[in-house]
Amino acid sequence: MRRVLALLGISLLTLSACATPGAVPVRTPPTGPDQRPAFTERAEEVAAGWRPGPGWRDGYVPLQDATVLTGDPGFTDETKVAFGAGWYRDQIPIPAAVPKDGTIRFPDGTLRVPLVSAADAYAQLRQGDPPPCDGRPAAPDPAPTGRPGPNDPVSTSAPTPCVPLTVTEVRLGSAPVWTSRGRADVPAWLFTVDELAVPVARIAVAPRVTGRAPGGAVPTRPLPAGLVSAQQLRAVEGNRIDYVLGVGACDGPPTPLVLERPDVVVIGGAVIASTGVCTAQLVLKPVSVTLDAPLGGRAVLDAASGAPLIVQPG
Repeated sequence: MRRVLALLGISLLTLSACATPGAVPVRTPPTGPDQRPAFTERAEEVAAGWRPGPGWRDGYVPLQDATVLTGDPGFTDETKVAFGAGWYRDQIPIPAAVPKDGTIRFPDGTLRVPLVSAADAYAQLRQGDPPPCDGRPAAPDPAPTGRPGPNDPVSTSAPTPCVPLTVTEVRLGSAPVWTSRGRADVPAWLFTVDELAVPVARIAVAPRVTGRAPGGAVPTRPLPAGLVSAQQLRAVEGNRIDYVLGVGACDGPPTPLVLERPDVVVIGGAVIASTGVCTAQLVLKPVSVTLDAPLGGRAVLDAASGAPLIVQPG
């Protein structure tokens, strides 16, 4: 998602280069020492330093973006870009009236919270306009023939995405959100979009009562060699956690590692690092772990930074 809004997201851009032009990466065989003892020691340090912030147990602290898809949107290449960039156009009046308080439903109880208007939610949802369409119409042809017209431009390159998402209806409803108290049903404005199969939800809880995840206690020692950090969560379902590890471009396949405690779960991974010439590039690799018990309201911490991770679907 576009605002990520991300606590620990790291770019896939090349950070630096340590190989000469044309060098062939050298990969080591996937064998090496067992990194689990080093990980366990590190994870125990991270777990011991965890201090939940205000509202973690009794308030509303979301651990994902405030824009939520309510199902499979049926993205095309263009609509996926538009969604990620926040390109919307409204075809209806967006109500500016602030509704009465709503209720968040957690696994362990409920919480009454003030809400924002649909207009305020839409102002946060919409992040701007797409670039000019470079000779194409700003909206899809309602009855395309598949054949270019006599005045249509001819191009041998793929067109740049330039079409916004069209909002045709809005109503107050709810959306599932991962929070510090587990998965909750949270009041949200549901925007019907012509180009998508499901509404786009924007959380309606007023910012003044929305908590933030604390930073976590940063370990004093660097991450031991052979261990790598968890960048972000992809999904949490019951006792399964899908996440991504940041590894070197020439490292061996990563191994996910996890430490469970009653109040926290610490995740990371191990790799066999390359011993040859390679570019210093960070690559994100998806992995999964299965916990002994459902995650519930436990925080998920990165073994490298000690900070809680948020859900950022891919």
